[in-house]
Amino acid sequence: MRSRPMLWVTTALVALVTATACGATAEKSDSSNADSGKPATGLRLMVPNTAGGGYDTTARTAAKVLDDAKIATGVQVFNLPGAGGTVGLQRIVNEKGNGKLAMQMGLGVVGATYTSKSKATLTQTTPIAKMIEEAGAIVVPKNSPYKTIQDLVTAWKANPKGLAVGGGSSPGGPDHLLPMQLAQAVGINPKDVNFVSYDGGGELLPALLGSKIAFGASGFGEFLDQVESGQVRVLAVTSEKPIDALKDVPTLKDSGIDLVFTNWRGIVAPPEISDADKKVWIDALTKMHDSPQWKAELTKHGWTDAFVTGDEFGTFLTEQDKAVADILTKLGLAA
Repeated sequence: MRSRPMLWVTTALVALVTATACGATAEKSDSSNADSGKPATGLRLMVPNTAGGGYDTTARTAAKVLDDAKIATGVQVFNLPGAGGTVGLQRIVNEKGNGKLAMQMGLGVVGATYTSKSKATLTQTTPIAKMIEEAGAIVVPKNSPYKTIQDLVTAWKANPKGLAVGGGSSPGGPDHLLPMQLAQAVGINPKDVNFVSYDGGGELLPALLGSKIAFGASGFGEFLDQVESGQVRVLAVTSEKPIDALKDVPTLKDSGIDLVFTNWRGIVAPPEISDADKKVWIDALTKMHDSPQWKAELTKHGWTDAFVTGDEFGTFLTEQDKAVADILTKLGLAA
């Protein structure tokens, strides 16, 4: 880890339920479609948390672009939430050899494998592609008394246990690691932080709008519609530089807080899929990445292009796993 608290994530319990994957069988891949230039068919993309969150938005956007650009037809996106994404991870691991299935994931799943003591690990999966990076945001409801990040930090330092911060991930995920690192950066003991976990942005937003929490910490893209409608205010973003989609919002660094935090999202497949199946996924996502439709979506959502595939993504996952383990160990959340 660098001297400045930084985590390249690109949007984190219970014993995992494995029965959902019982009897899973690998399907034969129609790799001839990819070789012939025809659209890939029969692909399924699992989202390991609830609808409306960052993983869900990314997966459904990717599926739409794949279809619109005639790269893959009928990509099915479905949700399997639970335990910070590790219920879905267990399902992927159990689907050994199924080249038609993949899972949208990111930093949250990396952290949740530790905090939920998951039996399934990301090292068991087949890395397909890292897709995007996204800065985090510190957000308050429109009626909040905190008008600036300095206002919030002053009140937080005076009563860290009294100000609840919500995040759309389980402990160990990006929405948990962000406020913990922010606390450290401003002189608050992370163990004093009153963190409330929600399963994805779809659950976090109502809690924020209903003032059930003092502030939220999550990917800024999850709040853009509510920012535009005036329902929430972003006090600061966690990127190195200001975000085009939030031009009037300062970074933490510009606000005198020495912290940069970037989330990431990618896709993994089950263990032991064939080289042909892996090629179908990587070729489809590479074509998607190069399409004008995907470039337009990057701009629309304020996502940073961070596309790498296969072994390069696998190396990144290994590095992330170690970085997250180190942070969680310091927080007392991992052995």
